[in-house]
Amino acid sequence: MEQKKVVMDTDGIDRSLTRIAYEILERNKGTEELCLVGIRTGGVYLAERLKQKIRRLEGIDIPLGILDITLYRDDLRHSDKKPILAKTDIPFSLDDKKVVLVDDVLFTGRTIRAAMDALIDFGRPKLIQLAVLIDRGHRELPIRADFVGKNLPSSLWESVVVKLTEKNGIDEVVIQEDTQ
Repeated sequence: MEQKKVVMDTDGIDRSLTRIAYEILERNKGTEELCLVGIRTGGVYLAERLKQKIRRLEGIDIPLGILDITLYRDDLRHSDKKPILAKTDIPFSLDDKKVVLVDDVLFTGRTIRAAMDALIDFGRPKLIQLAVLIDRGHRELPIRADFVGKNLPSSLWESVVVKLTEKNGIDEVVIQEDTQ
């Protein structure tokens, strides 16, 4: 049996993304050479929302890419499961761009390490910044987010689940604890 606790609702997610959009624009001094790259799958939906917010704020449509990191993961060789590949779609050059990598949850840092490896195969960005909705701690690698919606300290026995309307029909962040 799992106990669930909603820690962020629709309004909380929207407010966090609005703040992150403002912070991205402020830190990068506008949109020049700026692009967003969402990590499949939750990061893609969040990157699309950030793109819309930036468009409303600045009147500019910044490039958006989609990144599948499956083949870059360091845990593939430890699994008997055949990896399921999804499409990476970065229809613009990353060379000399300010790339904001977007994901839903930052945990150990391994997903972000894989994403940076993948990005470098597509070009040489001027810089890579990280935007996450949730930072739950427990880093195994020296990686930190530049833009965070909510810091959510959690135990290793808990799961942080980000549900988004585009995939789950509802916007909320839930902590689930296995009570068995």
